[in-house]
Amino acid sequence: MSDRIGGAARAPGAPPRWVISFFNPIVKFLLAAGVPMGPNGLITVRGRKSGLPRTTPVAIIEFSGRRWVWAPWGEVQWVRNLRAAGRATITVRRREEEVRATELDLTQRVEFFRGVLSPLARGVPFGVWFIRTVDGVDLDRPSEAAEGRRVFELHPLR
Repeated sequence: MSDRIGGAARAPGAPPRWVISFFNPIVKFLLAAGVPMGPNGLITVRGRKSGLPRTTPVAIIEFSGRRWVWAPWGEVQWVRNLRAAGRATITVRRREEEVRATELDLTQRVEFFRGVLSPLARGVPFGVWFIRTVDGVDLDRPSEAAEGRRVFELHPLR
């Protein structure tokens, strides 16, 4: 089994590449059609090398009027592109919005897992189980969860 996803190092607990390659196009199609899928939406970022728009499904976490996207499986291509571009278009239920993205440092990521993602997941049936099983993240250990996982706060462009 490969330890890379999209040419990037894979975080512990990440599913095999074929799982992502199989499901991402399906989820992308459904989200583009406006099908509600929990906190999931699409993020479109200009490729750092090609300059072409690249779209991928992500969880858009909303809490107390703030929004974040996180990469449960490490330093994947959309993370590298978003870091380079600093901005993106997010699409939720066919509504597009231009945003600026600020990457969180390690201390901020720990607080994100402890103070944002953990309480949200605990408020959703099977939320903690889903994040532990699918994303390979133990929310009871926010310091470990923050290691190698990137988080960006999204700010509207006005």
